Amino acid sequence: MANVRINAAVILLFLPLVFSNVADAFGFGNKLGGPPPTVFSVLKYGAMPNGHDDCAEAFVQAWNAACHHPGGNARLIVPPGHYKLLPVVFQGPCTSSPIVVQVQGIVTGSDQVSDYEENQWILFENINGLVLTGGGTFDGSGDKTWKYNDCHVNPDCQLLAVGLKFSHVTKGVVRQLNSLNPQGFHMSLYKCDDFKIHSMHITAPKTSPNTDGIHVSTSNNVRISRSIIATGDDCVSVGQGSTNVSVSKVTCGPGHGISVGSLGKQQDELDVRGLIVRNCTLSGTENGLRIKTWPNSPAIKASHFIYQDIIMNNVKNPIIIDQCYGSKKKCVSQPSKVAVSDVHFINVHGTSVSNVAINIGCSPMVPCQNVDMFNVNLKYTGPANHGSESSSVCTNAKVGFRGINYPALCKAVA
Repeated sequence: MANVRINAAVILLFLPLVFSNVADAFGFGNKLGGPPPTVFSVLKYGAMPNGHDDCAEAFVQAWNAACHHPGGNARLIVPPGHYKLLPVVFQGPCTSSPIVVQVQGIVTGSDQVSDYEENQWILFENINGLVLTGGGTFDGSGDKTWKYNDCHVNPDCQLLAVGLKFSHVTKGVVRQLNSLNPQGFHMSLYKCDDFKIHSMHITAPKTSPNTDGIHVSTSNNVRISRSIIATGDDCVSVGQGSTNVSVSKVTCGPGHGISVGSLGKQQDELDVRGLIVRNCTLSGTENGLRIKTWPNSPAIKASHFIYQDIIMNNVKNPIIIDQCYGSKKKCVSQPSKVAVSDVHFINVHGTSVSNVAINIGCSPMVPCQNVDMFNVNLKYTGPANHGSESSSVCTNAKVGFRGINYPALCKAVA
């Protein structure tokens, strides 16, 4: 083989170009020919990556320096290491836009509930232009606190702290990160606009309570994609006031599926409109595609939902609309007033471990309108003593069907 010699000067000449292109591919580099970002490392501000000393003050100081950097193009870096972090708020508005937060290490929260005055661990708020990335891990230490969650017996319970909360963030991107064992929700978006979440790995045990993977409320134009979510509650939940949300190429399980709601528990809630769920796989989940509303709700609307090209693997309730969520008894005398309409299930295939693969249970006060099934095929794989075929139940709903569907769909309005 001939010897290959590479001139060192040539390497040095091309290294900046290679680094710039790689960085731009991940979304946190400067544009070719532009000035390099100004880097703010939490180590410079006193963070100790030993997993024991609280680094909250150092993180906030580094954030403030990056956020208010007069030249813009700032990058806050959490290098490899193990950082203990008590609750922090990263607040804008920022001079630098977008501001990039690159987390490479492991950031661990407190396992003492008393350390959390608010129901959040890490809060980003009032920011226009945010990129949170880096391949690191946020470990909420929730496995030590879940025993204090009493929501299974107390409908008015106080939820434990959200791992990552975003409030009033516009043009946000969260990607290539790991979320592990939060006390409450892994991630929560509130009053956010133009927000993208992708390439996430979200993990908590099947038994962890109220650990929704990604919860969206009162937000617009949210895109969630190419992520793996295994948790103890909804993989994705879309709450009141949310519009134009898409979920694609998400693998969910264990968990409670991909849900709209619950809606209507509070009297000041807003309509939900525009959800597209495509190319997702749900395996071993408690529910699949779910819409849930409370009895005695305000008169709001939930409409224009498309579920397309979905694979179900041994899901307990693959397709379910539950407008008696939280109280079947109360639902009789005070039915839900959430008007559900324009819901389309297209190419939903797989297996159900319950006999009722499709359960459309709508409100007698406002029956569901324009619920449509096209090529839905859900076979029963549960215990043999419960039968061999799946079935469908429809109550207070106008359900249309096209194509080849199994189980046979109910059409009558009960």
